[in-house]
Amino acid sequence: MHNGPRTTADPDTLESLVAAYKRSSTAIISDNLDRLPGAIDIRPFHRVKEVMVGPALTVRVAAGDNLAIHKALDLVKPGDVVVVDGDGDVSRALVGEIMMTIAQVRGAAGFVINGAIRDLHAFVQSGFPCFARAAIHRGPFKNGPGDINVKVSIGGMIVEPGDIVVGDEDGVVAFPQAIAADLLKAVHAQEAREEDILRSIRDGSYTGAYGTKS
Repeated sequence: MHNGPRTTADPDTLESLVAAYKRSSTAIISDNLDRLPGAIDIRPFHRVKEVMVGPALTVRVAAGDNLAIHKALDLVKPGDVVVVDGDGDVSRALVGEIMMTIAQVRGAAGFVINGAIRDLHAFVQSGFPCFARAAIHRGPFKNGPGDINVKVSIGGMIVEPGDIVVGDEDGVVAFPQAIAADLLKAVHAQEAREEDILRSIRDGSYTGAYGTKS
């Protein structure tokens, strides 16, 4: 079990960035990352009430084995998004109601699982953010191996420890904290442009939006 380094911004700066990105969307963030990052086939399995945002606590596990996830939950900090690379295997669930409750009580912001979950009703009823590939009743092994706070791949998207993870109805995107402030400015600029376009459509002055990112 390897615990790697984790990059973290100043707590006050990180808190303000998280709050700001909670008012954004994955679609516009993705547009301003050249539409390159984004987890393919990862979708919400909870009742989405708000945007999930937080720094990544990354975990890499063997297919169908969640021992390292249990160990990661001992390290989770309030606001963390637990990002698990289960190699895309959906034959066994990696998390369920018990692990969801542990994460929730310890203040985690949510799960992103490159694999399957179970106890879907618990995620729906609680609203605890959970993005995954599938749901299945079959439970996991607990044999290991696994790694914590290492680079992982989630639906083709690389996530480093401490990256900011954003999830909403459209899916999940992640990016380094080092670019978060500049990216946020670009996101706000596009939001303003799109609001202008929508306003022009409503008032009848719209003349076309070819060349925009929408």
